[in-house]
Amino acid sequence: MSKIEKNPLDVLQEGMSRRDALKFMGLSPIAASVIASSASGSATKANASDATGKIVIVGGGAGGIMAMARLRSALSNPDITIIAPNEVHIYQPGQVFVAAGEYAPEDIIGSNLDLIPDDVKWVKDEVATFDPDNNHVVTRGGEIIKYDFLVVATGLVYHYEKIEGLSADMIGKNGISSVYLNDAEKGTADGGPITWKWFNDVKEAAQKGKPRVICTQPATPIKCGGAPQKILYLADDYLKQAKLTADFTFAMNGDKLFGVPAVNETLTKVVQPRYGNITNKFGHNFVAIDAEKKIATFETKKLTQGAYDEDLEEYEMIEEVIRVPLEYDFIHIVPPMSAPDAVKNSPLGWQKGTAAGWLEVDQETLQHTRYPNVFGIGDVCGIPLGKTGGSARHHGPIMVKNLISQMEKKALTEKFDGYTVCPLKTQYGKIILAEFNYLGAAPSFPLAVGEERWIWWAFDLYMLKPMYWHLMMRGLM
Repeated sequence: MSKIEKNPLDVLQEGMSRRDALKFMGLSPIAASVIASSASGSATKANASDATGKIVIVGGGAGGIMAMARLRSALSNPDITIIAPNEVHIYQPGQVFVAAGEYAPEDIIGSNLDLIPDDVKWVKDEVATFDPDNNHVVTRGGEIIKYDFLVVATGLVYHYEKIEGLSADMIGKNGISSVYLNDAEKGTADGGPITWKWFNDVKEAAQKGKPRVICTQPATPIKCGGAPQKILYLADDYLKQAKLTADFTFAMNGDKLFGVPAVNETLTKVVQPRYGNITNKFGHNFVAIDAEKKIATFETKKLTQGAYDEDLEEYEMIEEVIRVPLEYDFIHIVPPMSAPDAVKNSPLGWQKGTAAGWLEVDQETLQHTRYPNVFGIGDVCGIPLGKTGGSARHHGPIMVKNLISQMEKKALTEKFDGYTVCPLKTQYGKIILAEFNYLGAAPSFPLAVGEERWIWWAFDLYMLKPMYWHLMMRGLM
């Protein structure tokens, strides 16, 4: 864990320095909720369930570690095995702050050695095969591990190679960046520093002219859906602070900037007009790149008028997919994403539909719809919303309570409402805290969802990281 980390509870108990006081100023409601969450978390062991059974957790990221910590507290005699190859634990929400020059790369690197206790069996390997019909998994090393109950927390994987002409080793070269690039198993989180260098390369180019900058967002579900726009706005603001500019293009497969109407309105009417140099290319899916010529190719759909239908009294509209090449000087790429192959190619994945390949769980109970002793948490879940760390935090208590109910042969009563949170950075010092669920906007505080606020920047930059390490990863909130 980074040496700068400080437990927020220790800060409150020991007394604050002037600097710490400034950071916490105005955040007392949040701090109070942190203390309350911690207190309630520490009391759960007294009410622990006596249910028994071997639990296997697959994955050592945020979801897997939170599930492990909560299950240890919720069971009086836990029998937990976690399968994860990574000793390094990356605070992934911090990648954007590294990209923006607000964190150093080492500030987001921690260790699972500090998070996985000795009474949890840790298999430092990766699952290659899920066999839910026989209640076991097979690691890539060939070990067969049986379970009574399974928690799938594998996260998702990035597919740079699915963009024609691109591979992950091209990131950081020829004007190409991607904040997502990381590998916890290897202990690397290169996306942030590469993108911070990219910010400065764009700035240097803007001192000589007006560079063309493209930011992309793919057609697949992605981890932290707001991240492509965070890079767009922070890069633009970085130039603006130096009284420089560039021609920015935001190319995405969707038809609007954000799904929550209040947030979309602010982005459309306030944020982008403030910069005045952003062109949106809706319905454009990034499919190919020529890195030498610096040409990015997108697929978009074009409707043309066909023959007149006498019965319907209207013209037939013919859909055609066309390729659109765009020249650039710099490009920030968000790769297509999917569940890991071990999930996609197993009986556990959705077999058809828009969620095909993602973990097939009920969107409310997080229980597998065909294998009742299997549950999911985090990005791997094939549900309509929830590929954020904030969602995984809300998955945790719901999934654990329902899993224990299943162990106790009781009805599952806890329901996930789709809570998702995106701290959308619209400039240095301002964030729209977009909180929403299956029904729409769902603010935790009585503040407008669509407004930019400095307090959310302060919360995200200063408080969320220590809360993540000291509370969320220990099952205390």
